[in-house]
Amino acid sequence: MAARLDPDHVQPMRQSLHHLVAKAPWSDEVLLEQVRHQVLPAMQKQGPVVAWIVDDTGFPKKGSHSVGVTRQYCGQVGKQENCRVAVSLSVATWSSSLPVAYRLYLPKDWAEDHERREKAEVPEEVAFQTKPEIALDQIRAAIAAHLDQGVVLTDAAYGMNTEFRDELTKLQLPYVVGVQSSITVWAPGEQPLPAKPRGKMGRPPRLLRRSPDHQPVSVKQLAMGLASSDFRQITWREGTDRKLQSRFAAVRVRPAHRDDERAEPRVEEWLLIEWPRGEKEPTKYWLSTLPPTTQLKALVKMAKHRWIIERDYEELKQELGLGHLEGRNWRGFHHHATLCMAAYGFLVAERNRFSPSARVGQLGFVSAGPPPNFRPRGSPRTPRAS
Repeated sequence: MAARLDPDHVQPMRQSLHHLVAKAPWSDEVLLEQVRHQVLPAMQKQGPVVAWIVDDTGFPKKGSHSVGVTRQYCGQVGKQENCRVAVSLSVATWSSSLPVAYRLYLPKDWAEDHERREKAEVPEEVAFQTKPEIALDQIRAAIAAHLDQGVVLTDAAYGMNTEFRDELTKLQLPYVVGVQSSITVWAPGEQPLPAKPRGKMGRPPRLLRRSPDHQPVSVKQLAMGLASSDFRQITWREGTDRKLQSRFAAVRVRPAHRDDERAEPRVEEWLLIEWPRGEKEPTKYWLSTLPPTTQLKALVKMAKHRWIIERDYEELKQELGLGHLEGRNWRGFHHHATLCMAAYGFLVAERNRFSPSARVGQLGFVSAGPPPNFRPRGSPRTPRAS
């Protein structure tokens, strides 16, 4: 890049570019806001916003000095690994999506280590937050910015968090969130027992009750008890070489998490179950606050739309260098990601403006080469003449 920008002063230009990413005090939030203003109108020409997608992505990283790095689950390698993780919020239509917020998850051991924070230049106002808490801050900021709202989509890492789901409901945002098979619900038509009848003394009981023969069940237990006729084969979109389809069932349930500490039962939600043909048991579960009148195919299509963020991260990492940062500090990590997202936003806008049917993953970059006499940094020098 430096050689193409200023072939006569490559090294000073390289230093300037490095300073722009690692040290310059420009605002990530302001730049991402400008990207939104340029890109979202182009996206919405092809269709309305339908979803806000919460996700996180991992970056494998050796050592212990790069900001936020620790041993934790890394989706890129599918296991516990030394890495850092960032939480993002994306706005999606049916055909496109754009990351609009991005923040590094700072593990608790990092947040409480003054020496490491100082070396990595972590701002003083940044305190420890769980990933769902970071995501909720991003969602509140999107609401404050008056972005067109959509259904919140997440995987089970967020969907299993009851406080996260409750806060979405308080914000009046419908959701379709992945959950694990162990989460408990009240079967259709059931709910916890009312509070005990008032006795002669003391304050009247308020809390709901359970009994030995009146208990909630796991969503796996509920699914395994459904009849085969309760499941329907649903096609939700065209894949690259075939139609994507599977068997699904949806029932109305009440989440049961700690409802014996409540005075009122939780409201009914959709439980969506995927049980592919040939599998011994269901493979995926979702909870959703979409309206009771929602058709099964529409519910499935929305639940499955989270795939689009996986496409975004694949292109951001493979085509635009999101995972290539070598720096260690807080500002550099976020500046690098913001510039990658600005570049990605440009590509999303161009696709929607000129080629709505452009195939993903085929960006077709064409750029000028370096000057004829340019020698990359670190390459062996030409042997001296004897």
